[in-house]
Amino acid sequence: MFATLTNVNFDPEAITAYIRKTSQLQEELRARLQAKKGAVNTAFNLPLEKTTAGLIAQGKHYGINSDPTINPDLHSLQWLLTYGLKGVAAYTYHAGLLGKKDDKVFDFINEGLAAPLDKSLGVNEFVGLVFKCGGINIRAMELLDAGNTETYGHPVPTKVPLGHKKGKAILVSGHDLIDLEEILKQSEGKGIYVYTHGEMLPTHGYPKLKKYPHFYGHYGTAWFNQQKEFAQFPGAILMTTNCIQKPVESYKGNIFTSGPVGYPGVPHISGKDFSQVIQRALELPSFPEDKEGKYVLVGFGRNAVLSLADKVIESVKNGHIKRFILVGGCDGAKPGRSYYSELVEKAPKNTIILTLACGKFRFFDKELGTIDDIPRLLDIGQCNDAYSAVKIAQALADAFGVQVNDLPLSLVLSWYEQKAVAILLSLLYLGIRDIRIGPSLPAFITPNILKVLVEKFNIMPIKTADEDLKAIMK
Repeated sequence: MFATLTNVNFDPEAITAYIRKTSQLQEELRARLQAKKGAVNTAFNLPLEKTTAGLIAQGKHYGINSDPTINPDLHSLQWLLTYGLKGVAAYTYHAGLLGKKDDKVFDFINEGLAAPLDKSLGVNEFVGLVFKCGGINIRAMELLDAGNTETYGHPVPTKVPLGHKKGKAILVSGHDLIDLEEILKQSEGKGIYVYTHGEMLPTHGYPKLKKYPHFYGHYGTAWFNQQKEFAQFPGAILMTTNCIQKPVESYKGNIFTSGPVGYPGVPHISGKDFSQVIQRALELPSFPEDKEGKYVLVGFGRNAVLSLADKVIESVKNGHIKRFILVGGCDGAKPGRSYYSELVEKAPKNTIILTLACGKFRFFDKELGTIDDIPRLLDIGQCNDAYSAVKIAQALADAFGVQVNDLPLSLVLSWYEQKAVAILLSLLYLGIRDIRIGPSLPAFITPNILKVLVEKFNIMPIKTADEDLKAIMK
């Protein structure tokens, strides 16, 4: 399921292999059930086509858009559930790699995937499943948070250089901390500096990863700029999870994939032996000289932020902090996304900006100053760290003796892919209101479903930065 997220796997052979493996597991399970029970329901048995082209045609015939007679609102909810499940699958995959699993999560994934096959389920039942998905996603993110922090320590505030060091280089992108750690272990002492890209930026805050002296800095910005930025990087590149784009010829021979990522013609590392990546880095040119650049602050996970809780509460009570604005989510290349940098730049000086996920790269290097020695821009981490944002909000609500919706907190989210859908469903499950979403709402949300979300949660499409800030600061 993770491999089917946006910008994860573009390799038809890899996707076909996943389908074949799933079919094999299905047959094995059917045989076991038949041996135990003597009879198995075969109503949903779908013999697979033998070729990739045949599978594509079969997907169109049986896929989610295959029934033109379905109720549009029911169809919309099925899309919402399916996208939410894909987000849950991504977090569950990462947590599982770190040894954190919960059968309740797997049970719900099974339940959610089976639901569209049950023609007795209507709009009300799917509304319930969509909200249940939000609750299950909180559990998946909790498992991932526990895996990350128990393995690598709680992130601590850390200055990360945006320049580079003279020498050989490896660039690690995606989200996978285990692959990054293995690259650091296996490249130690080889004269190679390791840099992060995209949502790997927050990994510089983890104590266990910070200990490697050749783990130097961050290179580049958001995923959609990679074709230009990777072409200028002199070393080897590893894509560990989602966000890969079609490699251009200038660096196609330098890029590798791992985990669920795949692209035709790009070498895939199936295990944890990254010697190919390291060897390529040693063969390629070096950065010719040291380059000083800006520094950015990361590492403001829930432990770091809550360690400032007394200072934050005092600043709020003294009127120094008027509002917290969480600007997060998945970024894209659409022109309207400049709204997010404009919002942050124009936010009054008495606001604290919390951010997570790759939407931060619109403004992550802005100098916003401090309030009572508290940085005005606090990077909570990856989209995978959304659980930290939830815990921060809940802890602040407890400290002020109010509900989360009564906090001086505004949420402004950018939506792009399925993990963003799962996080939104989690926020709705928690009853969070007044969320602004942009640059446009998901195309599969029908007017009737949107109306329900607006009436129940006051979800709002973004307007202009000036209009929204005026409303937020009332």
